[in-house]
Amino acid sequence: QFCANDPEVFVQAALLAQDYCDAIDLNLGCPQMIAKRGHYGAFLQEEWDLLQRMILLANEKLSVPITCKIRVFPDIDKTVKYAQMLEKAGCQLLTVHGRTKEQKGPLAGVASWEHIQAVRKAVNIPVFANGNIQCLSDVEECIRKTGVHGVMSAEGNLHNPALFEGRNPLVWEMAEEYLEIVRKYPCPLSYVRAHLFKLWHHTLQVYQQLREELAKVKTLEGIVDVNRELKLRCQEEIANQKEGEKPKEGLPFFHWICQPYIRPGPKERCKENVDSGTEKGVRGKRALEEEEDGNSELLSKNKQKKKLRNPNKTFDPSLKPKYAKCDQCGNPKGNKCVFNMCRGCCKKRAFKEVADCPGHGLLFKTKYEKSLSWQHSQRGIQTPEISQRGDAELGETAVLKEAGDS
Repeated sequence: QFCANDPEVFVQAALLAQDYCDAIDLNLGCPQMIAKRGHYGAFLQEEWDLLQRMILLANEKLSVPITCKIRVFPDIDKTVKYAQMLEKAGCQLLTVHGRTKEQKGPLAGVASWEHIQAVRKAVNIPVFANGNIQCLSDVEECIRKTGVHGVMSAEGNLHNPALFEGRNPLVWEMAEEYLEIVRKYPCPLSYVRAHLFKLWHHTLQVYQQLREELAKVKTLEGIVDVNRELKLRCQEEIANQKEGEKPKEGLPFFHWICQPYIRPGPKERCKENVDSGTEKGVRGKRALEEEEDGNSELLSKNKQKKKLRNPNKTFDPSLKPKYAKCDQCGNPKGNKCVFNMCRGCCKKRAFKEVADCPGHGLLFKTKYEKSLSWQHSQRGIQTPEISQRGDAELGETAVLKEAGDS
């Protein structure tokens, strides 16, 4: 799966991967802020002409199928037209996440299977559904209600990797199996930690100390030790369990069993903190945006740490410096950029136009002229006046590339 916003770059990348996979997927569903900054994912869903060009070119150049994953619009009719446009452009399988790009984090809410069903009826290519999948019965119900050809699960599968087997195993058993895979196929420790925070979510609410240990551990063996300690504590709790005792916190199973996590909305999250007597400083993953007003009692743990390092630091949005935006992508522009762009956009334009931007330290024109001057001096001829790329002789394109690489 690729994220992309340039047809040529997308296809060149896909050509490198096509011999090692069964299909190439274009991610048009990511709603995260990094996707907004990078101008990809769900933030391309209004740019139909660009998407058509990307898929048409990919369909023409690639030897494997091109597929897409999308999010829906609030309006069902617009979502259907969006899907039909992608199908016409050459998309050969469509995955529909039944949430809008605004539905994320605590605002995720319920995915609309109605949107997915409408898309399934309107297109002739296979359609997969995504959203509201917490257990195997949800998979079966989704297929029955929407008529889709397949189902995907993200968060549900992270909390219970045995979801599609219809099992609810013990959390430490799943962790042991996962850690064996990591030993065989090493990856950064941050990836391992992120997976285990999902897998152990409910248990870490009970054993907060183990949460702190997981966050601090620096080695894979250290994580194995945390899993061993978690297993011992849970087994001790099971041994002391009274007959007829039921799971707490409204969970369908006891916390040591893999099960879904229903993310609370903003109001529910605030109510939970009050009802549980939690100190104001101990929040969930992040403080609510509307509470980030500089009051340390309402800040997230991360912001409180920053406050300790710098007591004068403020998180009041009204006091944050306002940056001028890049004319091309909306990121902060360079203060001294001759094109009023961020460095990335400036570099592309300066290279294309063979221009200099001292503000960003880009000297394509200067290096180009120096390269030509050196080339002519080597030939023993007088250096002509350089004004445009068209003045260059054969072979000067290679010189420009050399200048750009340096």
